[in-house]
Amino acid sequence: MNKNNITNNEQTDEENEEQAVTCQVSDNGIFASENAKHNIHCLNVIGQIEGHYILPPQNKTTKYEHIMPALVAIEQDMSIDGLLIILNTVGGDVEAGLAISELIAGMSKPTVSIVVGGGHSIGVPLAVSARKSFIVPSATMTIHPVRMNGLLLGIPQTLSYFERMQERIINFVSKNSRIKPERFRELMMKKDELVMDVGSVLDGETAVNEGLIDSLGGLSDAVQCLYSLIEQQKTDKESTKRTKYSTGKTVSKKRASSATAKTDTKTAGKGKATARVSTFREYHPSAQRAEMRAKRGAENVSDRCR
Repeated sequence: MNKNNITNNEQTDEENEEQAVTCQVSDNGIFASENAKHNIHCLNVIGQIEGHYILPPQNKTTKYEHIMPALVAIEQDMSIDGLLIILNTVGGDVEAGLAISELIAGMSKPTVSIVVGGGHSIGVPLAVSARKSFIVPSATMTIHPVRMNGLLLGIPQTLSYFERMQERIINFVSKNSRIKPERFRELMMKKDELVMDVGSVLDGETAVNEGLIDSLGGLSDAVQCLYSLIEQQKTDKESTKRTKYSTGKTVSKKRASSATAKTDTKTAGKGKATARVSTFREYHPSAQRAEMRAKRGAENVSDRCR
């Protein structure tokens, strides 16, 4: 009976693990690979980025309230060596996309992004937020000014707000890529490329030539790049530890030598003081007289005792 119970419990645990993995795949698109060279986490950004407003149920969305805690967990998890971000998004909420981009850019673990299909609108900051970015040749990226749906007030303050939000995007993209702010603004305001809008559409090769994306490549290129970043970070950590250890040894040696020097100095000082006293006794007349008087007094005392 006990053996049967143990077997049933083991089967139940295995089934629970399989169900947990299935839930992760269905909910977040996450799958833990076994026997890999390094343990990397795959993060999917697909469809439309959902921000402060809930989108219709038929839309494929990436919810920023799910992505942000996941990034915090990845940063703290010691078993995860790096992060691979796969992008195929049409854009979405500007502030939600910028928030996710800032979190990715501020991670200490190696990060690599790859654009497949499309990285449009706010997907551009998401693509450049990683340390190294890739794009497949068939992918495209749309750059356009900030747009807003719904009721708007046609006043100068609204336009000023749009310009400031636009500058936030331009500054982030230019700081995390090789493209200059002037060139990015020029592509954003281009009028002769899109039919119903202002902006530009860049394919994979053009995005690399403009300095927006680092390299042209596929999945294997992105994974190998992430592996090299992970190994480089581990090497840097080991060298830092060795440097700290050797520095600690040098400091302890210096302290020991300084303590020995102080002891020698004190001993030398005592010897000098003794030499000074003896010299004073030898050459000063008053000291000699005092010694003679002491000797005579001692002789008289001894004679009296006899």
